[in-house]
Amino acid sequence: MKRITGIFAPVATPFTKDGEIDWGAYAENMAAYDRTRLSGLVSLGSNGEFTMLSFEEKVALVTATRKGLSDGKIVIAGTGCESLKETSALTKACADAGADAALVVTPNYYKKYMTDAALEKFFSMVADASPIPVMLYNMPGNSGVNIPSALTIRLSKHPNITGIKDSGGNIVQIAEVLAGVDESFSVFAGSGSFLMATTLLGGVGGTLALANVVPNLCVDLYAASVARDIDKARKLQLDLMALNAAVTAKFGIGGMKSAMEMVGYKGGMPRLPILPATDETKKAIRAILERLGVAVR
Repeated sequence: MKRITGIFAPVATPFTKDGEIDWGAYAENMAAYDRTRLSGLVSLGSNGEFTMLSFEEKVALVTATRKGLSDGKIVIAGTGCESLKETSALTKACADAGADAALVVTPNYYKKYMTDAALEKFFSMVADASPIPVMLYNMPGNSGVNIPSALTIRLSKHPNITGIKDSGGNIVQIAEVLAGVDESFSVFAGSGSFLMATTLLGGVGGTLALANVVPNLCVDLYAASVARDIDKARKLQLDLMALNAAVTAKFGIGGMKSAMEMVGYKGGMPRLPILPATDETKKAIRAILERLGVAVR
């Protein structure tokens, strides 16, 4: 498989009020995202509420994602679980369902045991058994476990570990990784807030919650950064900061799903215990979208 680059949305999983997956809404989103300039989608990412899903639901979502996108769009499946056994089983099942690559987060319940040695063995064995390329997923904000730059550099030597999505926001750590890996290793920004910086340092893409709401604006920011059109990239980056914060740290998944609904996508309900956005939150998000010049419903 050729090197994975570009902008991906970690697509939301819309649920009904009863907590079931709304398959009709999901199919509508697939058709809509397929018409964007995104390189593809991440199914079962953090914004897809992957920890709330059963094994069977996860595989079914990857199947629906692949079915709903054209052949030119890449499907990355989030297959990280707490054990090596379950991670490997899910990775193989998602590959059979049509995933082009796997995004594997750190195990994190037993945080104090997640030493560099444990993580190196875990990721290496996942990659050994995986029929598709593996991308590391560094998400210390949620997992409480950071993949240090030195460990990422060592793991990048594995022939089936082809990249990393870094959501930590530590641009120094991202720079250290880029300084130490081969150019064939794909380094992705894990948030729209540092997409420009990551790209200018040599990153080749991003998996962004923001891309669920304004996918083509995210592609524009990435393209301007790749082209070294600094003025354009800087303006886009700064313009998108408030919306990025609203759909991530400030208002979370409930806020992101509300923003999706406002711009014409199907956010649906979160699955409990995550709560939907309040009316006050919706009002704040709507104001941000309007200031950005995005048409809202």
